[in-house]
Amino acid sequence: MFDFSLTIMKTQTRWESVKQWAFSLSAVFAELAIGVPGVVIAFANDLPNRWWVLGLTTLFLAISLLFTFARRLHSKRNLAVYLLVEAGLTVALVVLNPRMNFYVIWFYVLTIEAIMGFSRRTGLLWLAGFVILTVVTLTLVSPLNDVLITIPIYLGGFFFFATFANATFQANEARKVSLRLLEELQEAHEQLHDYAGKAEQLAVSEERNRLSREMHDTIGHRLTVAAVQLEGVERLIARDPEKAAEMTAVVRDQIREALGELRRTVATLREPLEADLPFETSIRRLVDEYEAATDLKVHLMLPEQMPELSTGRRLVLYRTAQEALTNVQKHAGAGQVWVQISQASAQVTLRVSDDGIGLKGISEESGFGLRGIRERAGRFDGELRVELRRGGGTDLSLSLPIVDS
Repeated sequence: MFDFSLTIMKTQTRWESVKQWAFSLSAVFAELAIGVPGVVIAFANDLPNRWWVLGLTTLFLAISLLFTFARRLHSKRNLAVYLLVEAGLTVALVVLNPRMNFYVIWFYVLTIEAIMGFSRRTGLLWLAGFVILTVVTLTLVSPLNDVLITIPIYLGGFFFFATFANATFQANEARKVSLRLLEELQEAHEQLHDYAGKAEQLAVSEERNRLSREMHDTIGHRLTVAAVQLEGVERLIARDPEKAAEMTAVVRDQIREALGELRRTVATLREPLEADLPFETSIRRLVDEYEAATDLKVHLMLPEQMPELSTGRRLVLYRTAQEALTNVQKHAGAGQVWVQISQASAQVTLRVSDDGIGLKGISEESGFGLRGIRERAGRFDGELRVELRRGGGTDLSLSLPIVDS
């Protein structure tokens, strides 16, 4: 969409460039349409200053052609010099041939060039200057009756061309601003797209790291023990078959445990938080799958009315419950687990308790995963507490504000 809009704007800009060239050519033709008849009239009437008319007209047209097509000359300073010289030549031609006062029409072209080339204020000042030059020149060289008739006509022409030039200038400026804004918007869109891609890659990387830790702490440990036992079986199988058989049984138990760990890891790493799945359904499914994979009894307590939570908060609560249940199975040696979600004031609280061995040997650097839970909760100004449970075991609670403060 952005690329398509930008293409349209650039096409319009190129079209404006073509129209600018067309205007330049039309200005040259208009100047020729005034200058050539003036020269013809001067020579046809055998005016004494006809060669001056020819020379000044040729000089005017030559300067106009040079400035129009030599784009490198188009600076503010050069434009001001150009307008002053052309205005002087126009006044000189009117003074030489008072009866051919139509030369002041050249001021219309100069007015358009001034308004298109300068700011609005500067362009209007040039317009005022050309109007004053026209009125003063015609007043000095023409009879009063002719002045009273011709000046209103010329002033009307100034008004028309100035209005046209100003409207064109404003349209060009608005188009430039639109193009610049569209380009900035496209750049911001591309940056946002890049940031989204990086965030997605980071999320994938974090999940992969978590998976690797889970595999290392559970399945990796079991398989390492099994490998060591098999080495012992290999050494003892010839001289002590009974001991080798005992060690083989241990290997079998370890492999079974590894398979169980694999099933539990897969079960707890599932992501039931689809966009259209309520959080209550998600947490119930997590508990059911956890009970089926671990044979632990989980007591789930939910409020009658679940609070409305953003997707990010739902995910934090779900991941915390998921991590806590996994850690109970891995470290607590518990027989029962309690999962409770409650709401008080503007906070929602998740509480996971067990009747296991408590906090013995647990730290944020260990496999309990407290650091990861704290990092997730910190994104929403959440508070995590881990304490001993009355009656034995561990009590983990996470409180999150329902809305951003």
